[in-house]
Amino acid sequence: MENKPKEFKIEVPAEVASGRYSNFAVISHSPNEVFIDFITLAPNMPQAKVESRIIMTPDNARNLLAALSDNLKKYEATFGEIRRIAPVGQPGPNDLPNPFAGGSRLN
Repeated sequence: MENKPKEFKIEVPAEVASGRYSNFAVISHSPNEVFIDFITLAPNMPQAKVESRIIMTPDNARNLLAALSDNLKKYEATFGEIRRIAPVGQPGPNDLPNPFAGGSRLN
């Protein structure tokens, strides 16, 4: 017996459809949840604002990681390797910290 995934309709409300820009993220976790805060950093600004917070189970976070990895492999197969470029006046691409790595653990 074939086990086909169930189809469902996804609605994107107008206020969500335009999306939010983020160039930085902070990832943290508790024993039961993973928190991802998407942030927009602007040059010479002393503060940054969280644009969106996503909270998910660790299992769903792992599924998201796999889906992102799969999609980026497909992107690179179509458009070529994604190269990190250092901002002007900063160290080369291999010396830049990953803004999506690290984070902290919430208790």
